[in-house]
Amino acid sequence: MKYLHTMIRVKDLEKALDFFVNKLGLIETRRHEVPEGKFTLIFLATEKGEPEVELTWNWDQKDDYTSGRNFGHLAYAVDDIHKICSELMDKGVEILRPPRDGRMAFIKSPDGISVELLQKGESLTPIEPWISMENTGSW
Repeated sequence: MKYLHTMIRVKDLEKALDFFVNKLGLIETRRHEVPEGKFTLIFLATEKGEPEVELTWNWDQKDDYTSGRNFGHLAYAVDDIHKICSELMDKGVEILRPPRDGRMAFIKSPDGISVELLQKGESLTPIEPWISMENTGSW
């Protein structure tokens, strides 16, 4: 497993970028605008190829995020998302968002911290039981 990024939600993108880039010295490694979802993802790191902070800016967010709501999730790249999800289920871990697409899954820590698992490289071919498995909770 390889640690990828931590996601936090930001209310004011310009203030967040000023803090992380101008004050903290991180660099923008990539940006993804999603007009249909009305959000922007900006990834920052100390240098290219290093673990990132993902700033998520929801364009329509009016209210401040409550403590804990601004923190999103930890993310890890895995060699075989089907195998690791099966192993986690065997160990009693609930798969909140199964890897139906062969690419992404979500689980939660005992303290409620969301953990995203992402398939390294290309998505795997979707297989059972993941294809027909429902989401069991929010992530």
